[in-house]
Amino acid sequence: MHTPWEDRYAHRTQRMGSSAIRELLKLTEKPDIISFGGGLPAPDVFPVEEFAAACDRVLLLHGAQALQYSTTEGYLPLREQIARHTARYGIKVSPENILITSGSQQALDLLGRIFINRGDRILVESPTYLGALQAWNAYGAEYVPVPMDKQGMNTDYLEQALRSGPKFIYVLPNFQNPTGVTLSLERRQRLVELADRYGVPIIEDDPYGQLRFEGDHLPSVVVLDDRYRNSNGVAYHGNVIYISTFSKILAPGLRLAWIIAPVEVITKLVQTKQGADLHTATFNQLVAYEISRGGFLDQHIKKIRKVYAERRDVMLAAMDRYFPPEVDWTHPSGGLFLWGTLPEYLNAEDVLRDAIEQKVAFVPGGPFHPKGGGHNTMRLNFSYASPETIMEGIRRLGNVLHAKVKSQVAV
Repeated sequence: MHTPWEDRYAHRTQRMGSSAIRELLKLTEKPDIISFGGGLPAPDVFPVEEFAAACDRVLLLHGAQALQYSTTEGYLPLREQIARHTARYGIKVSPENILITSGSQQALDLLGRIFINRGDRILVESPTYLGALQAWNAYGAEYVPVPMDKQGMNTDYLEQALRSGPKFIYVLPNFQNPTGVTLSLERRQRLVELADRYGVPIIEDDPYGQLRFEGDHLPSVVVLDDRYRNSNGVAYHGNVIYISTFSKILAPGLRLAWIIAPVEVITKLVQTKQGADLHTATFNQLVAYEISRGGFLDQHIKKIRKVYAERRDVMLAAMDRYFPPEVDWTHPSGGLFLWGTLPEYLNAEDVLRDAIEQKVAFVPGGPFHPKGGGHNTMRLNFSYASPETIMEGIRRLGNVLHAKVKSQVAV
């Protein structure tokens, strides 16, 4: 039915659509469905008592400031804290290089606002993070996908993609959403070299980098770019914009993330953010700063790693036990997700419909591919459910997959 409103929406809304994942979450809110669909941290690791104490201290000691408007750039002590924390991983910046945003999703949206003109090409991994596509579709972005394998973005295809003249490269190098794979060191170095050669900036999205369960930490793309340029510790003017978040290491309900970029980029982002929400919630920033002081965050991250590693191991063992041999999957070294690949003759959306009847859900992989494809892929989240629930859910899903494979083979 046509309504008067349909003629009044801006043209950019034509490229907007509901998140397939958010719509799925609505479907799976029923308590009897075991869902591996959302990218939800485990609620049982949220530090509720520490948050209560931090809120009390903030209101007692800084109540008037916490409840007042603040600067767009973000609470300075929090930005200083982030600068110190990231320096431990080799990212050497000052607070002037940091903007606090209302979650990583706002960071992606702000970057879209200042960089993307309609028709601009963005080079992305395929599959890639659905939230980035959703943020940038509104600005008329076109996508240049580069295929992935179990070592991350396949840089053998990168140079050809760069010849199309993309505005920037978007990459999630650590335990990528949706696949869970990690970009190898050799490919990170190749990415930096080629981006520099073609004069194309990189946006490095790193929400999961601190959630490594096994193996050695790999230097961030922003660090490798800094080394490549031999900046020798001067003010950061690199080719990489870096995004990270408190959502996966503290609590997503805070809606707190940060962008690290050259000062001139931060200035433009600040101007854009002022038109969006003036500033990120002051109270949330002060609470995050208070709760992160004194080494608590380091200990808390260790706890998260332990819990998620156990759940990943349970899911992998259950898949080995219950899935048919025709199905393949990734073995992530950290993060929240793994990626399943079904036989070509199966469609993950069809499998999902049968799975929901058996009270289990996942996210079909198709929407993560910006140019189509991936009909036989699926994303599974292992961070949210308990080990017992994971085992039961994978058993149910395995039964569905066995039945699907058997029915196709019979034909």
